[in-house]
Amino acid sequence: MRPPRDPRRRTARLGELLAAAVLVLKGYRIAARNWRCALGEIDLIARRGDLVVFVEVKTRTSRAAGAPEEALTAAKQARLVRLAQVYLSHWRGSTPACRFDVVAVDATRFPPRLRHLPGAFRADHLL
Repeated sequence: MRPPRDPRRRTARLGELLAAAVLVLKGYRIAARNWRCALGEIDLIARRGDLVVFVEVKTRTSRAAGAPEEALTAAKQARLVRLAQVYLSHWRGSTPACRFDVVAVDATRFPPRLRHLPGAFRADHLL
């Protein structure tokens, strides 16, 4: 796969690769990367046992826009919940337990610092 030409996209892809690696080291299995539908994209979908985890990866190379996790607005959270609902609508069998995590990648330093925030937000207050 050829790397993206847009520097922001390249930064995002790097953050997603690092986030996936950290999750695998923590015992998660990556079920999908950059899952897309008409509503948008989910960065990572991970599994740990019967739990399905929808992961938003936020990567920053500068602190000018704040910390990476601060970029996850309520509107973005609501969109991720809708995307997860579409993903789960294709699920065979009973709907699994789900969680929404954030992996914040601070690439203002080397090596980048990653923070995994399990259960960063809940879907029930966004619907």
